[in-house]
Amino acid sequence: MTTTSMSKALLSVLCVVGARPNFMKIAPVMRAFNQPGSGISARLVHTGQHYDAAMKAAFFDQLGIPEPDLDLEVGSASHAVQTAEIMRRFEPELDARRPDLVLVVGDVNSTIACALVAVKKGIPVAHVEAGLRSYDRDMPEEINRVLTDQISELLLTTEKSARANLEREGIDPKRIHFVGNVMIDTLFANRVRAVPPQKVLAGLENPESFLQPGTGYGLVTLHRPSNVDDPEVLKRLLETLAGISERLPLLFPVHPRTSARIEAAGLAPLLDNNRIALLPPLSYLEMLGLMDSARVVLTDSGGIQEETTALGVPCITLRENTERPITVEQGTNTVVGSDPHRIHACFEEILATGGKRGRAPELWDGKAAERIAAVLRQWAAERSPGNHRHENA
Repeated sequence: MTTTSMSKALLSVLCVVGARPNFMKIAPVMRAFNQPGSGISARLVHTGQHYDAAMKAAFFDQLGIPEPDLDLEVGSASHAVQTAEIMRRFEPELDARRPDLVLVVGDVNSTIACALVAVKKGIPVAHVEAGLRSYDRDMPEEINRVLTDQISELLLTTEKSARANLEREGIDPKRIHFVGNVMIDTLFANRVRAVPPQKVLAGLENPESFLQPGTGYGLVTLHRPSNVDDPEVLKRLLETLAGISERLPLLFPVHPRTSARIEAAGLAPLLDNNRIALLPPLSYLEMLGLMDSARVVLTDSGGIQEETTALGVPCITLRENTERPITVEQGTNTVVGSDPHRIHACFEEILATGGKRGRAPELWDGKAAERIAAVLRQWAAERSPGNHRHENA
């Protein structure tokens, strides 16, 4: 086959990334697409939904994500304004490139915004991490998930229960493909590069107090509106964390949103003790190092529920539900909500027993991105072999 005919056989895919949770998912996908002989020509668009120079160094550079071919530089705004602005700025890129497929990941505003623009222009969409459901329509992410799945041509799932969710919503089973979890691809690829806790904590006044052999530390993340926007809920959670810190020192990388809410509510004194270390937002490799060595993680993050299951670290989820039930059924995760009694009871059980042992779910093996590339190649071959649009690729 000549070089020219080989280039014509490529499937042109426009990949979209927009916010921090997307970066760990897109890294292995871009790596798989860029392999010689992959049969896929990929461009990367960063919507700029979340962006700053430090974040770029902490995620793009560390994870080997290629420099975006285009940065839409949308920035922060309300959900409606941000979604609309992403759509407005993404449309000219589609008009200029006319890819064979748009690939979106996760459940952020960029996901639904770019998927909507694509399907309205007749360009099929592939959704990585399809079919996850919390069944809580008060979560903006849940709305994004449901709508993106309804309009996607290819639904690429991380766990088998996602298929049942999608079929219940009327999705054609032929469009659903169980590929595994790309977040775990990234975790396995970078675990040996994780920054040791000693190095992450080197700037603290008393780092040794969090690294005592046989004692260890707990790791906390907190950012969801349901937990931080209501001052009463936030106060209850911070008081609970302060109580837990008397039994186990805690490391708490504070999300900017959470920091602002704590200050606005005058709750900072609740965390003013030498058993809770307040840290700035961390890079992926720093966070991975802390997570891997933690005795327990308390979080409201969906991705961390998955990562702790893969690492075998006990996880207490400070939410009333989870869109990742496999981390509870097979992994190390327990969902407790924001009730102090339930949080303390779960924490004490983990201290006493070491917590749920769990196991790695099916296809959480570091090869999900390779399976995604294979699904896309098969889809292209079945759809219109040798007849893709490449004049503007």
